[in-house]
This record gives sequence, structure tokens and C-alpha cells, in this order.
Amino acid sequence: MTYSRRGLFGIIGKAAGSAASAVGLDPPRQPAGKTNAPIAPPEALPSESEREKAARESALDLLEGTGPEYGGGLSNHGPMAADALVVMGRSEAVVPWLERYRRGLDAAPTLRRSIGAGDWSEALGRYDRVGDWTAFFRRELLERPWTEVVSIWCERLAPGISAAAFHGVLRAAYAARTMRRAESPARGRELAEGLAYWAARYRRLPERPTHKHAETLRSPSEVLNTLESLPASHRAGGLIDEQLEALRDLPSFSRVADLVDTSSDPSVFLTRVTEAFADACLAHATRASAIAWVHTVTGPSAVRLLLPHVNPATARSLARYAWQGAAGIHAAFSLPVPRLDRRQEDRADDLVDRAVRTGDEHAFKFVETCLREYGIAPRPVYLSAARGMLDFLSHPART
Repeated sequence: MTYSRRGLFGIIGKAAGSAASAVGLDPPRQPAGKTNAPIAPPEALPSESEREKAARESALDLLEGTGPEYGGGLSNHGPMAADALVVMGRSEAVVPWLERYRRGLDAAPTLRRSIGAGDWSEALGRYDRVGDWTAFFRRELLERPWTEVVSIWCERLAPGISAAAFHGVLRAAYAARTMRRAESPARGRELAEGLAYWAARYRRLPERPTHKHAETLRSPSEVLNTLESLPASHRAGGLIDEQLEALRDLPSFSRVADLVDTSSDPSVFLTRVTEAFADACLAHATRASAIAWVHTVTGPSAVRLLLPHVNPATARSLARYAWQGAAGIHAAFSLPVPRLDRRQEDRADDLVDRAVRTGDEHAFKFVETCLREYGIAPRPVYLSAARGMLDFLSHPART
């Protein structure tokens, strides 16, 4: 969905039904007093203007030949950040921002050896094979419809969704969203690279299947209230992935995936997850940890962009592991800190202006995600979280 400046203002300034219409969604089906009523995902995206199309294609042209990581393990956010800017109605900012951003990126990795349909599992989670994975998915996308490729590989990759701090699924989901608008060779290339990154960084978090009893399952927010955190002595520091590895030293975390009920409508469940973690951002984020907390919302929200392309079982699996990954970040990074003020909510236009001024790719993605989630389920916490996190992302500490 693309937010015009006027449409963005409408999100904040009008009632819930009008706000949803302003961003191209049907009004949320939310009976009075029932904040968890079923909410249907949008069936179609608004048409793409020539200006938006040009910005997206220019961005992918500028990024061609760059790798998925740079600087010793930081993820290349270029494609996602560019699309977020377009969605927020700031197409004119895409090329100038990317001209600066791409200077620090590394070149695309080279091929080592071919991955075949019968031996792909041997290369799963092998970042040294990311170039091979890219070639593999390019072939896959030439041989079958892209929606079929997405459906097959979301099912296979779902358990490793949190790898690279969700950036594999994020790139794949944003690419799928652009392909829904219009197909092009550049967009197909980006989809291949997103899926390749997800496969190459695939890594499962600790999990011990437990027997579920419906009466003991809780909501995401209820689980977060009692979720055990890593002791300070076990926190590894460094990149988000490195901190998540330390969860193997927290036995209770292996049960997290099965503490919530993921059998209902995945779209409704994802709203509960993103709402809970938007609130957690206000409760636990600091300047040093802000980038980690951003991904507890953007990662699960990215799954929503894939729902039109997967079957119900895969949708539930994606939602389950997105919850687990976000809960992992919570367990690895939560600290008792002064809570950010959730009462203040800026206008959408102001939030977008502030995000663009930061020049920070995480700010672009987080604000766009919060506005998208708010358009589906108008919970004030999304706007409060966007405002609060922008205070940190204006001068972020890299993680």
C-alpha cells in the first residue's frame, strides 16, 4: 500500500474506518469493545504510479551487484528502505539516499558450486554459499511462477525465520510486495536475493516441542509479561544474531513457541504480536538496543506481506516462528529501563518527515511498518512506538 502525504494525515486525523480507507484498506472489522476481532488482510494493493515505479526500479538498478551484508555482518537494507520510502510517499528521497548508502556496501558474493533441487538442504544455513543460493533462486524463478516459488520456500524456511535478525524474510517479503504491484527483471532479481539470504543465514532458535493445552495458552502480551530474560552474565554483545545464540543458555526459552495459540487466523495473530512488541519497544528499548527492538515489530509484520502467497498451514508456521524470533530478541535484550511516553502520538506526516530526516534505514522501515499495522488495526501504541523509537534512531547505536 502506498501512503500519500494526504493519506498519511488521514490515518491519524480520522476515525478508524476512514483511516483504513486512506491507506487503501477495507475498514477493520472491529466491533466496539473487541480489540482482537478478526481483521482481514488487504486483498489488493493500490495501483503503482509511474513515479513510484521509476523510484523502485532506479533503486534496484543502483543496488545491482551489491551483497546482502557489509561491514562484517550488517545487513544490506537498501532495497527495503527504498521501498518503505516509496510506500510512505517519498519517492523523491529514494535515489539521493541510496547514492550515499550504497558507498559502504560490499560486492555481491561469487559462486562456489551449484545447488541442485536434490541437495539444497546441505547448503541450508551456509552463508559461504549465499552466492550459490542466489543463482539457485534465479533459476527457480525462471522455471516456475514467482508465487509458487515463494509458497514452496516459505514453508521450508519458516523455522529459520529469525536468522540474520529477520532480514532474510524482510527482504523476501518486501520483494514479494513489489512483485504484487508489477513484475520486472529487477524485482525478480531482488526476490531471488531475499530468498537466498534467508536460506544462507537459516538458523533455528532453541525449541522443545510441548503438548499444548488450549486452556493454558496465552496471548503474546501475557507471555511477554512473564518471559524470562538472559542474565547479564550470559549476554554476548555484538550483532543481534550473536546475542540470540546465547538463548541456548536459557532453558525456559525452548518452550516459548508453544506458549501462544497460533491456530487462529494468522493475520489476527500477527496483529497481536506486533501490538505486543510495539508496547515492548516503549517498555524496554534504549538508544543502544533500539535497532534490535525495531525488528520485533518489522520482522513479524513482514510475514503479513507473504500471507497472500502461502497456504494456511505455512501461514501459521511463519506466524509461529516470527513470534518465537521476536520473543528471542525480547529475552536477549530486555532491561528494566524508564518507559517511553506512550501518550503522545504525532501525525503520520510528522512521523514520516522525522524518519526521512534521520537518514536511517531502520527509521524508514519502522515508521512504514507501524503505519501499515495501524492502518489494519488502529491501536495507538503503533504511533507511540514510532514516535518513541525515532528519538533513538535519530542517533542510533549500531547492533
